[in-house]
Amino acid sequence: MFFEFGIKDFIDILLVAVLLYQTYKLMKASGSIHVFTGILVFILIWLVVSQVLEMRLLGSIFDKLVSVGVLALIVLFQEEIRRFLLTLGSHRHANALVRFLTGNRKKELDHDDIMPIVMACLSMGKQKVGALIVMENHMPLDDIVRTGDLIDANINQRLIENIFFKNSPLHDGAMVVSKKRIKAAGCILPVSHNLDIPKELGLRHRAAMGMSQASDARIIIVSEETGSISMAYKGQFHLRLTAEELESLLIQNND
Repeated sequence: MFFEFGIKDFIDILLVAVLLYQTYKLMKASGSIHVFTGILVFILIWLVVSQVLEMRLLGSIFDKLVSVGVLALIVLFQEEIRRFLLTLGSHRHANALVRFLTGNRKKELDHDDIMPIVMACLSMGKQKVGALIVMENHMPLDDIVRTGDLIDANINQRLIENIFFKNSPLHDGAMVVSKKRIKAAGCILPVSHNLDIPKELGLRHRAAMGMSQASDARIIIVSEETGSISMAYKGQFHLRLTAEELESLLIQNND
């Protein structure tokens, strides 16, 4: 009897491959890639012992470990699982469906909203004033907003520069822009512990990377040491940006 391989089998294998790839990306972004590799090795050994070699005693031990291990993994990776579910629920197609059903429209940033941010970053860069600006995208950032001081003001270049002025009590935290408004300042961001981040990049860059790994937000960084402007988005840095490049990235990623 020949092995039958149909379209459902192909789709099944394809979905498993996509699931493993997305899990790999999530683990790599959170710095847990070695744990992911260890899990794959354990599963492979379990399948060989229980299915190929049919060792009943050792197989039963592995079965018990797997049943307990699932609960342990949920506890160990609760933040990653929460992030994955938030990303899934905040995907732009899911949001588009919700907006269609509820009749609400997302407030997109236009050129007039972006330019005050770009000009403020350019001005602060020339004066070597450090800044950290989080641009909310599809995923809501209410948890981050609650860590700072609520402002809820129109996007204004002078206000942005005053927030990050060296003597301002809010200059050390991050500013959050949401729904075409400056929502809050002095906010605390999750710091990335990724060892691949270049040593010359400071705590602001690590906080920006951590935020970009935990959400779909775009985070603008103005370096206090060099005055250079950078952006973190989806776990990647765009370093030493000109005003034109920053504007282009903000408009491009606003789609």
